[in-house]
Amino acid sequence: MILVMAAGAGVSIGNLYFCQPLLAEMARTFSVSEHAIKWVPALTQLGAALGIMFIVPLGDVMERRSLTVRVTVVLSLAAMLMALSPSYICLAVASMLLGFACCVPHLILPIAILLAPVEQSGRVIGTVMSGLLIGILAGRTVAGFVGGTLGWRTVYWLAAAVTMTIAWLIRHELPECHSAEPKITYLGLLASAIGLFRDRRLRAWGFIGGMMFGAFNAFWTTLVFLLGTAPYHYGARMAGALGILAVASAAAAPIMGKIVDRYSARFGVGCSIVLLLTSFLVLYGIGFHLWGLALGIVLLDVSAQSGHIANLSRVYGTFVDARSRAGMAYMMCFFMGGSLGSFLGGWGWVHFGWAGVCLAGSSMVLAALFVHFRSSVEGIRQPSPSQEPSVSYDTRQINSSRWNMCVDEQSYIETGISVARNVPLHSRRDKIRVKINLQLSEHN
Repeated sequence: MILVMAAGAGVSIGNLYFCQPLLAEMARTFSVSEHAIKWVPALTQLGAALGIMFIVPLGDVMERRSLTVRVTVVLSLAAMLMALSPSYICLAVASMLLGFACCVPHLILPIAILLAPVEQSGRVIGTVMSGLLIGILAGRTVAGFVGGTLGWRTVYWLAAAVTMTIAWLIRHELPECHSAEPKITYLGLLASAIGLFRDRRLRAWGFIGGMMFGAFNAFWTTLVFLLGTAPYHYGARMAGALGILAVASAAAAPIMGKIVDRYSARFGVGCSIVLLLTSFLVLYGIGFHLWGLALGIVLLDVSAQSGHIANLSRVYGTFVDARSRAGMAYMMCFFMGGSLGSFLGGWGWVHFGWAGVCLAGSSMVLAALFVHFRSSVEGIRQPSPSQEPSVSYDTRQINSSRWNMCVDEQSYIETGISVARNVPLHSRRDKIRVKINLQLSEHN
């Protein structure tokens, strides 16, 4: 059962990356330019963002196994449409549908968490995540070798067959898994998830994750075009072979976990952003040498994977009571950034060649670095809950006509002015959060 979930996560997410080493072959099949073919990976990533937004919340209102089976079948049919595409327009539409149905891992993981015994939950989740990571790493490699030998359509025929097999295995090997809160409405879940974007931290972290993944996609989307030019003159098989170097990012996961535990997620994200920027400098400077290209790929994959892990750790660690919805909101930003990166990478290649690709990627990384630095400064200025002053005051000093209060479940109050003389504020517009204990007897 565990292996079925791991295989399902890996196979489904692999469909998201099959197109990257095959873009040159697709462009030749439909006689379109490199400028036009860049929309295929961009629409795939956009579809993935929409799938996470509209399909994943259904897991909280529907029986999870049947939902997962249905989405997996749709994914298999989308792969068939990719293989049967008679025109470029049909290919683009099919790629977006394929991305939309690639949210299967986000449906499988909650099932694994619910079915795993408490004493084995870590092992089960780790196994499923390993399958997911293998699918990401192997997707480009398998597609490159098979597509370079048998053609790109064969890749999607095989993907459709394997994905349909996974749907059958999920249907027969996994038990039914009903939602713990079936009374929650679908629209209510969507509204709740979208409402999380009011939190400035989640917006910043989603932007950083999206920009890093966008830079990552800007490279991998255009690598096959670089390999087709001097001095390389390689094809899809070499693009797939270079994907093997991405295995290095698997080793980065436990290392980044230790860094986050020892220092902080903020520190881990900062290090990853700097390393990702360094990878583009390496790719621009010595990317026309095979050893330099290999070095840049290792740095790129390690930094992108590490940054994603550190970002997710602080999202889940901050929104403890809304982890699923916060993760959904973050991943939506993540894939939207990936879609933008695929577009900008293709645009940079068409207009400025390899320099344009490196410029597009590094620009996205610099945007992530700016937001990271700004949010870090704001985080330093704002005291953490453990550093907040313990304020004691007479509630009779409160003039309700001067207050604009919002009380949440933790009995906190946000206000624009101070009622405690010993709490310094830089301006009357500064918002402070003070924990209060209202004694009705004292007030009366």
